[in-house]
Amino acid sequence: MAGGEGSRLRPLTCSCPKPMVPVVNRPIMAHIVDLLLTHGFTEIGATLQYMPGVIRDYFEHSYAQKQKVRISYFTEDKPLGTAGSVKNTRDFIQDTFLVISGDALTDLDLTAAVNFHRQKGAMATLVLTKVKYPLEYGVVITSQEGRITQFLEKPAWGEVFSDTVNSGIYVLEPEVLNYFDQEQFFDFSKNLFPLLLKEKQPLFGLTLPGYWCDIGNPEQYLQANYAVLNHQTKIKAPGQEITPRVWVEEGAEINPGANICGPALIGDNCRIGPQVEIGPLTVIGSGCLIQERANLKRSVLWRNIFLSSGSALRGAILCDRVRAEPNVTIYEGAVVGSDSIIKKRSIIKPDVKLWPCKTVEAQTVVKNNLIWGTRTQNNIFGLEGITGLFNIEVTPELALRAGAAFASLQGNKNNRFSVGSDHFAASIMLKEATTAGIQSTGARVLNLGPGITPLHRFAVRHLNLAGGIYIKTSPLNDQMITMVFLDRQGSNISRDTERKVENLYRLEDFPRVDAGHVQLSENVQNIAEEYIHSLLQEVDLNLFQKKKFRLVVSSPLALKESINPLAQALNIEVRYLPAAQDGSEKNNHQETLSSLTYQVLKEQAFAGVILDHNGEQLILVDEYGQVIQDGLLTSLIALIVFKTQKGPVVVPVTASQAIENLAQRYQGQVVRTKTAVQDFVAKLSGQNNIQFRLNFDALGALIHILEFSALNNLSLGALVDEIPAFFTRQKDVFVPWEMKGQVIRHLIEEPPIKEMELLDGVKIFHPQGWALILPDAQEPVCRIFSEGASMEIAQSLADFYFEKISRMVQKNTRS
Repeated sequence: MAGGEGSRLRPLTCSCPKPMVPVVNRPIMAHIVDLLLTHGFTEIGATLQYMPGVIRDYFEHSYAQKQKVRISYFTEDKPLGTAGSVKNTRDFIQDTFLVISGDALTDLDLTAAVNFHRQKGAMATLVLTKVKYPLEYGVVITSQEGRITQFLEKPAWGEVFSDTVNSGIYVLEPEVLNYFDQEQFFDFSKNLFPLLLKEKQPLFGLTLPGYWCDIGNPEQYLQANYAVLNHQTKIKAPGQEITPRVWVEEGAEINPGANICGPALIGDNCRIGPQVEIGPLTVIGSGCLIQERANLKRSVLWRNIFLSSGSALRGAILCDRVRAEPNVTIYEGAVVGSDSIIKKRSIIKPDVKLWPCKTVEAQTVVKNNLIWGTRTQNNIFGLEGITGLFNIEVTPELALRAGAAFASLQGNKNNRFSVGSDHFAASIMLKEATTAGIQSTGARVLNLGPGITPLHRFAVRHLNLAGGIYIKTSPLNDQMITMVFLDRQGSNISRDTERKVENLYRLEDFPRVDAGHVQLSENVQNIAEEYIHSLLQEVDLNLFQKKKFRLVVSSPLALKESINPLAQALNIEVRYLPAAQDGSEKNNHQETLSSLTYQVLKEQAFAGVILDHNGEQLILVDEYGQVIQDGLLTSLIALIVFKTQKGPVVVPVTASQAIENLAQRYQGQVVRTKTAVQDFVAKLSGQNNIQFRLNFDALGALIHILEFSALNNLSLGALVDEIPAFFTRQKDVFVPWEMKGQVIRHLIEEPPIKEMELLDGVKIFHPQGWALILPDAQEPVCRIFSEGASMEIAQSLADFYFEKISRMVQKNTRS
């Protein structure tokens, strides 16, 4: 029986079926077929279901004794149970037959079992074995003559009446298959044998001495390998025994400076470098490269593994094609799935499981299983806090640890922190986990409840808190979550603070208080009203009363709680477009813009307004139907700052050159920043800076734009007309993570480039425009931003660098 998925053995069985998991470098099922051949079984039927092709391919092409045995394969389309799968082979069975599991390791005497069966005239004989811990097996009681009198499947300790269990090896007569229908799900131990016992059929059990291991989990898997190396079973390690209990297979190269202390097995075509220490109970699979000064003890390595210099393994399991960079440490019970990469100086803590194809970034300490996603990153912070897929990359466990790390960084248990979120259930759930993390350090938490990001920024500053964490979903993808970390002023924490939080997070180096020092969270009352009041204090109310703006607004339902009192106080007439009932932006963006433009023209409104559910992103439509967003909105904000404020205008490196033209017109100054929010915030001076409100608070930006329009007695379209015309494009090009640095270097080194800027990515200037190539912090892409004297030039620049980078990637892939 070889259809088992081996779910308890994952991640060992993520890439291969359990019968093909290697024990001393050979699949478990190969050991079982060897045993069958030893006892004269040459006609074998194999029942398959999970990854059947892997099993067939091995035994048809790689099995050493394939000429001595004939194997027929029977693949199940659906689970049939142990007995049902055997009945699926009905045409193969002609006489007394033996059933044996292909994924349990054993050397029991099968000939003795068959002889006992025939001697007793049994219909079914169960081969029994003794185990120390029978809780996971079917316990069997027999009479003195061997007749089975009682079964108990997986008993509790109070139900254990024997240490003799069912080994899953049976000798059967064909008529037992008549007790149930073809294609019926039927199990030997749960269904068939209790039925035979009830009908008083000749059902016998034979307890045999010898080795038997179910290999139900990674710990038992290691023990099975150890048992072979320690001669606890008749199964032999392959290869030549070059020194006592050190076996080496064909083609292996061992440096004379390496030290191997048996029992140990070195697979074929391995290369062992100088000063390598291989300790007892270590198995190294074929094709592995172990570099100098690596140290291995009690570990099992599968095939084609690269273990770099100075790395250490202690009781670990590494599956096929794992790559460990220098000075990696992997501790006892850890399992690293196939095709994973552990980068330099990383530590995998005891019993951690990494599923296949994972990447652990350099100098990372991994303390929890990595199942979903592809990377465990050293830098958990991205462009704006911690961002990732809900319950895959951003989990409750992450939120709890991040909250504890952030709170403990302040070093004072009496500090108060706010925790808030948007209205989505996923965000609220993560908010609770974050709260628990902060409370575990003894700090106090003020619960702001669901609300918008600008309100949360205001609350941290207004309530004089040590900091805050706000959790929000993406307006474009409700599976994408961001945790925003705020300092005492309600601004995003600095890069330096992020690094400190990351360090505490990785090492879990934060204090925990006892039960008597945990402080309950407190709900904050009336903070929304105080936020609205703060907005109203920034503008001239009389000006609004005289102007009486009319707006058409597309907004999530939850945001209307802030819009309505603001509009009432400012004498603004608001007409709402229908919103998605769950508060999300699920309506098609282009459809929303079309509907908004139509209503603006129909109502002769001053403007159309689109607000996202976090209250951060603002899109405007003027009286002509022109959409004002992204670069054009940034330019409008710059115009307002140049004409009303002193000091420089702060814009990201991606902003249009039109802003420099505005600066020249109004004798202003421009400061360019990196694209990350943290870098942008760091350049804004003073917390009452109008630019902060204009860039990070959509409602605040809206009323300031309206006030500026009223002061200058200009329509929104007339304001936009004051901005010099510009033409920009953006494209994304796929670049593997490991190639990003190489791509940027090639672009910098390639002549002839007259002028370039290296503030964020590389910005290359051309006679009629520029292009910015920016490696993305969270995806394997580079983002291309371009601007030209015309749209055709902007497009051609973007296309030129897209093709150039694509060729670099293709060339590297081929090589």
